[in-house]
Formats: sequence, structure tokens, C-alpha cells
Amino acid sequence: MAWSISNIAKIPELRRRILFTLAMLAVYRVGVFVTIPGVNRIEMSHVVTKGGSGSFLGMFNMFSGGALQQMSIFALGIMPYVTSSIVMQLLTVVVPKLDQLNKEGEQGRRRINQLTRYGTILVGAVQSWFIATYVESLSKGGAEVVASPGLGFRLLTVLTLTTGTVVIMWLGELITEMGIGNGSSLIIFAGIVAGMPDALVRFVSGGSGTGVGGLTILFMAILVIGTIAAICYFERAHRRIPVQYTKRQVGRKMYQGAQSYLPLKINVAGVIPPIFASSILMFPSQIANMSGSGWLQEFASVFHQADWRYNLVFTILVVFFAFFYTSVVFNPVDVADNLKKSGGFIPGIRPGKNTATYIERVLSRITFAGALYLSVVCMIPALLQKYMQVPFSFGGTGLLIVVGVALDTVQQIESHLITRNYEGFGGPKGPRIRGRIGGRPGVAGAPT
Repeated sequence: MAWSISNIAKIPELRRRILFTLAMLAVYRVGVFVTIPGVNRIEMSHVVTKGGSGSFLGMFNMFSGGALQQMSIFALGIMPYVTSSIVMQLLTVVVPKLDQLNKEGEQGRRRINQLTRYGTILVGAVQSWFIATYVESLSKGGAEVVASPGLGFRLLTVLTLTTGTVVIMWLGELITEMGIGNGSSLIIFAGIVAGMPDALVRFVSGGSGTGVGGLTILFMAILVIGTIAAICYFERAHRRIPVQYTKRQVGRKMYQGAQSYLPLKINVAGVIPPIFASSILMFPSQIANMSGSGWLQEFASVFHQADWRYNLVFTILVVFFAFFYTSVVFNPVDVADNLKKSGGFIPGIRPGKNTATYIERVLSRITFAGALYLSVVCMIPALLQKYMQVPFSFGGTGLLIVVGVALDTVQQIESHLITRNYEGFGGPKGPRIRGRIGGRPGVAGAPT
């Protein structure tokens, strides 16, 4: 491992990409501590801390990397961009014009990305207005968060937070293009990792300074390590479908038949389903808590992490987005056509339509298993808080994102090393680290 890490410094392009990624993440973390003008961040920190990690404010603060607690210019985080991406991907399936753009190749995808950026600005502006209204309402409740409330403060907050969201989106795109890994995922990753030391201290102190028992700490340590091991196992697991290639002649060369396999990931969608599900469940709660409406707040109080209705809706959304995103990044018909053109077939299955049907049936079964795995991992903290009264604030979604993004980033670094004839992180005899490959040989990993 140490020898493989030392090889990174020997590749100028890879070294430059990693340093660029770290520099962009450093810019993001510095911006987290730049407070909006006219806001008392100490009072805001007390409000967010009082709400707890399982509340709406705690979840929103986790995804923003602690920016909401600081009431910084990056308080919205990357979530408006994620929400806009969800809407655009759903519209791509429903609206024929967008579906046509998606099939036009690179130019069409650029147009869709531009529309996603416009949607990010719109979502950010709406959320900024509700945040400004909510922060002003805190001052009426006794917490002096805003020095000079009024229309001027609201407009300034909307402009500042929307601009901050655009800057974060820009940083994420720069990391994806010029750095290493997926920019949006790494920004969420950096925010969650930055909050883990504080979460660990709160857990050991019991959240109120009373502390927790040694057996509880040992149990939680074993649970966290087991959860990470399960995430690594399922993220690397795949179903191998045997493929037989017939003899074929290309020009004057005769290629002998060979046996291979088609790898289908159990979790093709990666961490996209829990991120999308959390975003959708956070948005109504955000509108309700920040609008000041009584009936909306009463409705939003149902969607708490420890409530069975929240967990039920969350599981349904995770399963839905797992199937939806898998259908977007993996097309069984295209895979069957490519196998047929290259002279390959699945033993016992007729080429063409029957092959596509078989692949789709297998993919549906393993995707359902992957969706259940995602739901169980993400609901572990809620179950612990409700039935065992354990102040566990790491969050299953947070652990899933951290481990999943780390695996994808390491896989990309390993690809650079192997391309330049260096051994990967597994060493000369060790296993390769598999990223979230969409199921077809030669297809890049799906974004997270």
C-alpha cells in the first residue's frame, strides 16, 4: 500500500489532479465559516445544536458540512443542485424533447446540464427566501440571530445564499473536470467527514456531558466497523452472467471462441438513491419549518428519522430511485445488441430480445436486493435512537456516502496508476478495487 501511494507522486498529471481537488475542497471549507452579514452565528449554532442530529436542522446541517450551524454563505450546500438534478432526470423520462436531447450525445447532455444549472439557481433562491424568513422568526422567539430583520435582510440573504450555491456547484464541476472523482459527491463527502470528530465527541459525552458506558462505546464501535465492512462488500459485489463468444473472422484473422462473463453490480445506483430520498424528504420539512405555518409544521413533524412513517416513505423512495437510476445508466437492450454484434451469447438464451429480457430480469432482482441493503444501512441510526436510546449521530446515510465516495475515488486513482504501468492499491497480487461499474465492460462508473 505504501509503495502504491508513493507511485502517485511519480505521475505529474495524477499529482496535479489530486492537489487541485484538495485545493478546491479547501476553498469550500473556508467558505463554510464565512457568515452571512447581519447574522449572529453563535446564536444560530445554539439553535441547530438544540435541534439534535436526528431533526431536520441536524440533517440539513450534515449535508451542508456544518454551514447551516455557522449560517454561512454556503448554508444551502450542494443540495439545490442535487434537487435540480433529480427533477431534470425525472423530466428526461417524461418530456420527449428532453429525452431527445439526452440521446444527442455530448451536445445534448451539455444542454441538459445548462438547464440543471438554471434549475439550481431557482431552487436555491426559493430555499434562501424561506431560510431568511425562518432566521427572522428565531429572533421573535427570543434568540437574537438577526440584528436588523426586514426586507433588506431577506433580499441580501437570498442573493448571498444563491450565489454561494452557484459557487459550490462551480467548484464541484471543476473537481469533476480537472480533479479526481465526482465533484458533487466529494463536496458532500468533505462536509460529512469534517463533522465526524464533533459527532464522536458528542457521542462519547452522551450529548449532554453525562457520558456513555464503555459497553455502549464498544458496541457502537463494532456496529460502525461492521456497517463499513457491509458497505464495502455490497458496493463491490456483482452477479456474473456467463457469455460465450463464437469463432469469427475479421479480415484475414480468425478469432477463436472464448468464454467471458457480464458483471452486473448489485448496487448500480451507488449512493444516489439515499441522497435523492433525503433531499426529497428534507425539502417539505424545510418549507414547513421556515415558513412559520402551523399546519405545515404539524405535517412536517411526522417526518422525523425516528418515526416509522418517515422510515417507510424513505424506504419506498430509496427502492424507487434505485430502480429509476439503474434504468437510466444501464440499458439491457443495448447490452444485448452489443453482445449480438460481437458474436457473443448467453448459454441457453437466444440472442437479441430474449437476451435483453433475461438480463433485465436478473438486473431487477439484484437491484431490489441492493435497494433493501441501502434502506437497512440508512435506517440503522434511527432504530438505535428510538429503541436503544443511543445518541448515535454518525448517520447511516453519512457512512454510506463516505465509504462509497472513497471507494469510487480510490478506484479512479488506481485506474490512473494501472494506465501508466504502476500497480494499483491492491499491490501486484492483491485484488483490484472495483468502483460502481454500470455493468458493461468498458463503461465508466456511474456518478455519485
